[in-house]
Amino acid sequence: MTLHADALAVLDGWRAPDAEQERLRVRYVEHLRAHPDGMTRDCRPDHITASTLVLNADGDAVLLTLHAKARAWFQLGGHCEPGDATLAAAALREAVEESGIPGLELDPVPVQLSEHAVPFCGPTGDVHHLDVRFLAVAPEGAEHAVSDESLDVRWWPAAALPEPEPDLVALVDLSRRRVRGGRSAAGPAAPPSTSR
Repeated sequence: MTLHADALAVLDGWRAPDAEQERLRVRYVEHLRAHPDGMTRDCRPDHITASTLVLNADGDAVLLTLHAKARAWFQLGGHCEPGDATLAAAALREAVEESGIPGLELDPVPVQLSEHAVPFCGPTGDVHHLDVRFLAVAPEGAEHAVSDESLDVRWWPAAALPEPEPDLVALVDLSRRRVRGGRSAAGPAAPPSTSR
């Protein structure tokens, strides 16, 4: 199965938590059906990206990155790469690369979708990321690092985010509920591809 086919299957079968998320789910599915290259950064103006919100085991702390280009705090994530076998693997790879934490336990069921303009992505500045957001739990005592893509990586109290942007607040709330209610993942995800 290709990455494109996996993403289409994941999004086709995903149960959205509300009407706005369902609208986005339909938009993403239509995008993939119309664009065989819809998973790549070369697909303009829109392409699918994958990100991961990393929580501690209790769900009371969130690991965020201060993005070097955007100069804002976000969950970990980015573009899918040719070596990514699945959308979940892309999200996990990005999370490991940007956090330096091995052994993240990724839930392979998306938590949230977020479409947003990314003016610094591409030469014309008209790019939209169709982000598929996942959840991962860090191992107890995990130590993080700062990647080249970040100015800082830091744990924040889930109830006191540095930039409480509505999509991020909703992502944190949905993820914390999932952690407290039991993850849908059977265990840790397969190791991510290391290709960039």
